[in-house]
Amino acid sequence: MKLLASPAVRVGISISIATGLYGVSFGALAVTSGLNFWQTMALSLLLFSGGSQFAFIGVVAGGGSGLAAMSAATLLGMRNGIYGMQLNALLRPTGWRKYVGAQLTIDESTATSTGQTDPAEQRRGFWTAGIGVYVLWNLFTAVGALAGSGLGDPKQWGLDGAAVAAFLALLWPRLKGREPIAIAAVCAVATVVAVPFVPAGVPILVAAVVAALVGWFSHGRRDEGLEPDVEPYGTHGHLHGHHQAQGQHPGPNGHGEVERREGADTEEAGG
Repeated sequence: MKLLASPAVRVGISISIATGLYGVSFGALAVTSGLNFWQTMALSLLLFSGGSQFAFIGVVAGGGSGLAAMSAATLLGMRNGIYGMQLNALLRPTGWRKYVGAQLTIDESTATSTGQTDPAEQRRGFWTAGIGVYVLWNLFTAVGALAGSGLGDPKQWGLDGAAVAAFLALLWPRLKGREPIAIAAVCAVATVVAVPFVPAGVPILVAAVVAALVGWFSHGRRDEGLEPDVEPYGTHGHLHGHHQAQGQHPGPNGHGEVERREGADTEEAGG
C-alpha cells in the first residue's frame, strides 16, 4: 500500500500543516515578549507544547518570574503525560522509539493515532502527525521570531495582549458543557481577584489550584478532560457509536448491516 493512501497519514499531514503554520504567531509573540531568537527556538524545540509555550511567554510578558512561567507551562503540559501512558499501551514502542515518541506526544499526534482502529494505521498516524508538527512548528516558529524582532514595541501593535488572546483561542474550544464553562468562569474570577495581591504569573497558578479543587469535588465523568484537544474523526466516531448503540455494525461503506439486510429483504420481496 502506498504511504499516501493511508488515511492516518493523510490526516497527519493535514494537521501538521495547519498546526505548523500557527508557529509563526508563537515565534513573533515570544520575541516581542522579551525572549531572543535562540530562547524562542529552545522553547519550541525542547518544550514543544503549544499551550504550555503560550502560557510561558504570557507570564514572562506580564513581568512574572521564570519560576512562575515554568510552573504555568508545567501545569498545562501535564496532559501530555496522560497521553503518553495511553499511547504507550496502544503503540507499545520499544528502544529509541520510546524516547523520540515521548517528545512527539502532543494533542495532534494522540488524536490522529487514537482516531484509527487498525494497529498499523495507529502507528502511522502518530509518527506522521508527531514528526510533521514538530518540523513545521519549529520552522515557522523561526520565521515568526525573525519577523517579530523587527516589529519594535509590542504595545504599538497590540501584541502585549496577543498572548492572552492566543491562549484563550486554545482554551475556548475545550469548554464543552455547562460544568467546564462554570469552572472556567470561577477560575477567571479567582484570577481577577488575585491580580492586585500577588506577583505577576502567580494568578494563573491560583486559577489552576481552584480548578483542581473544583474538579476534585465535582461529579463529572472520570475520563473527562483526558481527551486530546484535536478530534479529526469526530463525525466518524459519532456514527460508529450510533451504530453500536442500535446493535448494528458499520460496514465498509459506513452503513449498518441491518440496513443492508433490509435492502436485501426488499429485493427478495419484489422478486
